[in-house]
Amino acid sequence: MHRVAIIGSGPAGLSAAAHAAALGLDHVLIEKTDHLSDTIYKYQKGKHVMATPAQLVLRSDLDFAAGKREVILGAWNEGTEGHKVNVLMEAEVVAVTGQAGDFTISIKGKPDVKAETIVLGIGTQGNPNRMRCPVDDNATVQYTLDDPAEYIDEHITVIGGGDAGIENALGLIADPEQRNTVTLVNIGADFPTAKDANVKLLMAAEAEGRMTVMRETNTAAIGADTITFDARDGSVTVPCNRTIARIGSAPPRAFVEACCASFEDKDGRKSVVPGTGVQFASADRISYPKLTPTFESTVPGIFVIGALAGYPLIKHCMNQGYDVIEFIAGNTALKPADEPILEQKFSGLPRGLARTDDVTGWLDYLREHVEILHDLSPLQMREFMLDSEIAAFAAGETIFRRNDPGSSLFAVAAGAVAVEVAPGTDVMIGESSIFGEVGLISGRRRGSTVRAAKPCVLLEIPRSAALKLMSQVPAVKRTIIRISTERQLLQMFGSGLTPADLADVMTHSEIKQIKAGEAILVEGDEGRDIYVVRSGSMIVEKKVGGKPIFLSYLPAGSYVGEMALIDGGTRTATVRAAIRSEVLRIDGDAFAALLQKHPALLERATRDMAARRQVNGFIEDRKADFGGAVDMYSSVANFLIENGIGEATDVLLIDEKLCVGCDNCEKACADSHEGLSRLDREAGRTYAHLHVPTSCRHCEHPHCMADCPPNAIHRGPDGEVFVDDSCIGCGNCARNCPYGVIRLDKVPPKKPGLLSWLLFGRGPGPGEPSHKWSHDNMPAGVEKPKKAIKCDMCSGIDGGPACVRACPTGAAIRVAPEEFLTVARLGAER
Repeated sequence: MHRVAIIGSGPAGLSAAAHAAALGLDHVLIEKTDHLSDTIYKYQKGKHVMATPAQLVLRSDLDFAAGKREVILGAWNEGTEGHKVNVLMEAEVVAVTGQAGDFTISIKGKPDVKAETIVLGIGTQGNPNRMRCPVDDNATVQYTLDDPAEYIDEHITVIGGGDAGIENALGLIADPEQRNTVTLVNIGADFPTAKDANVKLLMAAEAEGRMTVMRETNTAAIGADTITFDARDGSVTVPCNRTIARIGSAPPRAFVEACCASFEDKDGRKSVVPGTGVQFASADRISYPKLTPTFESTVPGIFVIGALAGYPLIKHCMNQGYDVIEFIAGNTALKPADEPILEQKFSGLPRGLARTDDVTGWLDYLREHVEILHDLSPLQMREFMLDSEIAAFAAGETIFRRNDPGSSLFAVAAGAVAVEVAPGTDVMIGESSIFGEVGLISGRRRGSTVRAAKPCVLLEIPRSAALKLMSQVPAVKRTIIRISTERQLLQMFGSGLTPADLADVMTHSEIKQIKAGEAILVEGDEGRDIYVVRSGSMIVEKKVGGKPIFLSYLPAGSYVGEMALIDGGTRTATVRAAIRSEVLRIDGDAFAALLQKHPALLERATRDMAARRQVNGFIEDRKADFGGAVDMYSSVANFLIENGIGEATDVLLIDEKLCVGCDNCEKACADSHEGLSRLDREAGRTYAHLHVPTSCRHCEHPHCMADCPPNAIHRGPDGEVFVDDSCIGCGNCARNCPYGVIRLDKVPPKKPGLLSWLLFGRGPGPGEPSHKWSHDNMPAGVEKPKKAIKCDMCSGIDGGPACVRACPTGAAIRVAPEEFLTVARLGAER
């Protein structure tokens, strides 16, 4: 009968066993393989292991510092031997039974082990997430990477933007002699779960052309020698000899829940009786066991530490291993290693609000009073708070102002804030809710001014921490999506609706990801559901004479489908995604009930329906009059969609029937922007007489914002996307822009005025100066750094965009696509 049995020799288990040995506790460390720390052992050879968080002190009888995998494993092996840890190797645990003080651990092919207490440190790496797309029988798909040097001259796809995926991808290109062609695929635009150092290395490799990084991309199918993606703009197929999937892992739930559980026969299958065994926080696959602050599970005497407790970082795991042995040995007064850091964070808060004014009291208070944190464990709360800030605000104090930069999320832990949605009009957000979610999702500047309506306590969560939390705790993601969706519907439909009015609609709705080109409505189909475009854009088409004719464009914030709901009958048009989009599908019956209760909403929907019916009628009635004009317009519209207008909010178009090639547009742009033009008139594509020059489209969700280290790219009050003076010239924005509209260049020296040029010939004249003139006139000893140059819609310049004002023939226009892409405009023009 051992005092403690530790199952799993990862960083947490090793640290626990070493401390048990140091304290002289009778113990046994049980490991199913023939080596220690299997998770680190399976890291790729030569991997640099980081020791984060840097501000956290290490508590362990084993040494640990950042270094190569082999060095760390060697040190742990020596430390384990030096402390005379009692290790039982090649011992696979198949069951745990009994109770505190008398547990039996059944081991495959070996005698049982008895223990008074058990520490589970088995991690999650033995239960990796698997690819869910179709996989060819002859395809090579693997979930680990041992030695990157083994792979030579292969097309390799690494799926997953976490630390493991990034490190695998970097390892495969470390030696140029390997000649591997590596593509890393990430489902999102950001890398919230990866360490900053790894993300910087990845960006550098991409910038140098040593690797391809595909963002906002899902894997559709893996073939024998190809792989197909659902990318932002549609389907993409590339060569692929090997796929390495590093898409996370989940706790080995079946084994853990069965520990000391009662069983019953259910439909001929043995299953755990609910409420017995080790219980988890929720039914989500990546949920973690319920634990006390001392790591004890719902089964007394069974403790859980490390990645299985929701703490994946090595330093955290080793500290827990030390702490849990202290708790088992009777030192219940021990405080966690992060206690001083958290004490400092909570020190300025009002006394008496939480049950106790210590770290534990505040963590419990936040979990209870902030909705998005309800499902976090005490351990997850501690890690989360290391990345977040909390502060008290007096009544009337400004939290942030409209157009301020910022993408963090705020949660109201106490009190309330007032959101100024219009001058003199405030919306109250009270305790438990969140605000700032628009900046979190889109990266845009603040859309409203927010002030404390009364004394309040606010939790500020940086964007990276919020995205990480959403990826690791499904309940958090669901809550943020629900709140943001509810607010979007209230803003869109208005008509005096309240959140309570939308309760049934929200219950009967779902968010769907729509691939580029995929239809959400098909002309002639039955259906009553309503679709709201949350992100991306849709195009509406109607068949005339068997051919699809473009009708209109639906940007984010639009809804469609009300015609069949209100009028009955089949769908009157096909609606498909212009780019990869996200929609909210609302059950038609639930929306019909809402219309019946709110006549003002029904009136609005009827007006919108009348406008759509007018466009449908226009096509039918004027087709013969226009001859091929409608077909031509439809072709032009589809050309524009293919060239990025589907995600634009403002785009420059040139009518080549009117353009005389004077280049006044480029010259005016340069003279309005420090001598550097933001557009290239001749570049870009043309269809019929319509030309799309190389100029910023000011995308709805700008790709250039995805990875800007100094956060220098923002969206202004009129929708303009601009680069501020904090730009460091890293070039990430230029690489991320799919339309090639961002350039890196040095700002030239100031030119002499126009009159000086006209009268005396001084300076290079209107427009962008030549590189030779800029070089020759640069002040001696001044080396200006390059910075990102892009269109800012002439923000702050009277009269609007200089390119449009300077065009002598009216050939240049800047338009929002929803204003331009409508077939009714064709009728107005004719």
